[in-house]
Amino acid sequence: MSSVRNLTRRAVLVAAAVGAGVVLVACGGDGGDSSGSGSGSGHDAHASASASPSAGDEAGTTAGARNAQDVSFAQGMIPHHRQALEMARLADGRAASGAVKDLAARIEKAQDPEIRTMTGWLKAWGEDVPEAGGGMDHSASGHSGMPGMMADEDMARLEKSSGKAFDTQFLTLMVEHHEGAVEMATTEKSKGRYGPAKAMADDIVTAQNAEIREMNRLLGKSG
Repeated sequence: MSSVRNLTRRAVLVAAAVGAGVVLVACGGDGGDSSGSGSGSGHDAHASASASPSAGDEAGTTAGARNAQDVSFAQGMIPHHRQALEMARLADGRAASGAVKDLAARIEKAQDPEIRTMTGWLKAWGEDVPEAGGGMDHSASGHSGMPGMMADEDMARLEKSSGKAFDTQFLTLMVEHHEGAVEMATTEKSKGRYGPAKAMADDIVTAQNAEIREMNRLLGKSG
């Protein structure tokens, strides 16, 4: 009878030991997760971080997708902007109106960074970046067909003028130049694929339409 009791007690002790071992293992797992606020959270964060780049890569691929129109937009708008900068820089020392000088400074401040941005896109895409002309290279190099581009004669006359004559000529030419940029940007908005290029095109349309209205007011026109 006592041997039966001993066997029973031994079985109970073994079962208890096994149960305690399971509890310890489970607790050890929990402790590992909670340590350092912990290890488990870090794993979850790392898993999330790993998942995020995947989602980001997918979004980046979509945002980074481009088509021929995007390339054409950047390759055309760079020389277009460069000519606007050449025109704007002529205002210093020639313009009589403070409003014209202010407008020219704003044009330079807005369009110079856009040139750098578009240049970066073309380099990243492995596409040709239009070369900057050594001088007043305006309608040459195949750019004369772009909307609003000034001919060499126009730029030469602007360069030689000063005072109120410069102001009037500058505003008249820049309105035409801006209208060309708006036309090019509108095409990019409707036919482009690259998100940042379409966003820039939208900014160009908004900003330059506002400047067109401003220049027309300075010319005494309504609209």
